[in-house]
Amino acid sequence: MYSPATTRYNSPDFYRRCGRSGLRLPLISLGLWHNFGAKDSYENARAIALRAFDVGITCFDLANNYGPPDGSAEETFGRILREDLMKWRDEMIITTKAGYYMWPGPYGEWGSRKYLLASLDQSLKRMGLPYVDIFYSHRLDPETPLEETMGAVAHAVKSGKAIYAGISNYPPAETARAVKILRDLGTPCVIHQPRYSMLDRWVEPQLLSTLEQEGVGCTVFSPLAKGVLTDRYFKGIPADSRAGHDQRFLRPADITDAVLAKTKQLNELAQSRGQTLAQMALAWVLRHKVVTSALIGASRVSQVDDCVGATRNLNFAAEELALIEKILAG
Repeated sequence: MYSPATTRYNSPDFYRRCGRSGLRLPLISLGLWHNFGAKDSYENARAIALRAFDVGITCFDLANNYGPPDGSAEETFGRILREDLMKWRDEMIITTKAGYYMWPGPYGEWGSRKYLLASLDQSLKRMGLPYVDIFYSHRLDPETPLEETMGAVAHAVKSGKAIYAGISNYPPAETARAVKILRDLGTPCVIHQPRYSMLDRWVEPQLLSTLEQEGVGCTVFSPLAKGVLTDRYFKGIPADSRAGHDQRFLRPADITDAVLAKTKQLNELAQSRGQTLAQMALAWVLRHKVVTSALIGASRVSQVDDCVGATRNLNFAAEELALIEKILAG
């Protein structure tokens, strides 16, 4: 029978306040986007989740369509909760989202009230939970009024099916509008989840400054650029890597010689800092105080430990930051 490590909260600095809210999140959160589907090894998924909790990761990030197949990551996590973690439910931040395609017909994606609230009910059923801690609108719907989408998220909170409201993948201007609507509804937006890494910097500077100004936290996803900002591809494409066996989001053609030239130079800098490339890439996004947490994926337990190790050195000398800029511009 599982019992969590008694040392899991030995590092208070591992938790950062989420904007101006009362919520604190771990610097590293675990995403279940990959490796938790029905087609993946349950034993491996369980081992990753339990190791994460043992080292102080309290935030487990899901969405309705994570798998494959869609919904199965929530089912897998529901089983882990039921068999191992439910006793410690109040120590965890469990999140889910709705916005991308989930089922056929006009009510199976985007941002209508009908879709968001139906999806949340399905997510709760799959996980065996009465509520989630954060419910996100997963993407902006260009055709549904933002007032309707945010009204649905606010209803989720007011109905007790979520504790906090969040948004994901929203551009800066629409972020500011969404934050105002939710604040006026009495259910403040506590967090935004955008994509951000050394190789994908669209959040700079406008979105990050908007979040800081509005007092909204930020959990960044793909901080390792889907594994490219690791040493995983230095000697070719391993069969068990994301580019090797699941090419929906990372193709071998994306890992060009030009990209590898940059990541190998970054790796040399990371080693001079006493870090792996992955650790330095995580530290680099976390250097922004508005970034509450970096969301990682893991295909094996050792990757959880490696990523958490990034938090031992989040400081960069001006010369290091200048060198990173030079490498990335090359």
